[in-house]
Amino acid sequence: MPLRYTLRQLEYFVAVGETGSIAAAAQQVNVSSPSISASVSHLEDELGVKLFVRHHAQGLTPTLAGRKLLDHAQMVLRQAAALHDLAGDLSGSVRGPLAIGCLSTFAQVLLPGLRRSFVEQHSDVRIRQIEADQSGLFGLLRQAKIDLALTYDLDLPRDLTFVPILELPPLVALSETHPLAHLPAVSVEELTPFPMVLLDLPHSAEYFLSFFTDAGLRANISERTRDMAMMRALVANGFGYSIVNLRPFNDLAPDGKPLRLVPMTGDKRPMKLGILTSSGSDHTLLHKTFLSHAQNWVEARTDRLLGAR
Repeated sequence: MPLRYTLRQLEYFVAVGETGSIAAAAQQVNVSSPSISASVSHLEDELGVKLFVRHHAQGLTPTLAGRKLLDHAQMVLRQAAALHDLAGDLSGSVRGPLAIGCLSTFAQVLLPGLRRSFVEQHSDVRIRQIEADQSGLFGLLRQAKIDLALTYDLDLPRDLTFVPILELPPLVALSETHPLAHLPAVSVEELTPFPMVLLDLPHSAEYFLSFFTDAGLRANISERTRDMAMMRALVANGFGYSIVNLRPFNDLAPDGKPLRLVPMTGDKRPMKLGILTSSGSDHTLLHKTFLSHAQNWVEARTDRLLGAR
């Protein structure tokens, strides 16, 4: 019997299963909600099973059959992507889908520009991006939901492979009126009495606080946030200092208030920015081309990312 559903419909089904919502799935795959809903209904008719339980105003939950079929649909999509990649390798062309993960703390600074520069050179590549914290990126790679991730070398597990691109020493973010803002560099001892706005993300927070514990000190945390933009706004409005590694391309908070970023004194471990992949994975021509492009793109912006002026 010929198949009466498409890979595209399977993609929409998987998107709903992963997001739990027609609207969120539509946003993820960039199509209309009615198209998603129609595809799911078509699959249910063709397969003869109910895939989701619909909850009014609360999204969708996969049925038992839906969960089993979701696993197989994900496998089919991975195999289809591998077939496409193999064809690209055999033809020597850079094409096909590429799912990129990026650490949420710097995704807005690097990823859009990097994507744009890559697709301008390789127009047959379709990129999908996902932002997540460090633990989230590990899971996405292990589940094969992303092909690679742009991130830091923070607590990397042994089953993943990291290719470093650039070392980024820590910087202290201060408001222009902060008592330490006039200094060319700031020590941990000088920071300790002042309130700190902690970027409270898994692995990142431990890294920032290690500067104080290693010196036998304790940071005076007054604010916590998981959002980089909010951290910058809190600092610029005088709620405390913060610590970052990647310098944005301008020294303004989201509300337009100025920031000052200065180096930390002492021998502080830098973050390494790089590409994380699954260990032992068979990297295609597309993956290798993107890695090389990312290395060149980031290295060309080294002065800006390190905070040189």
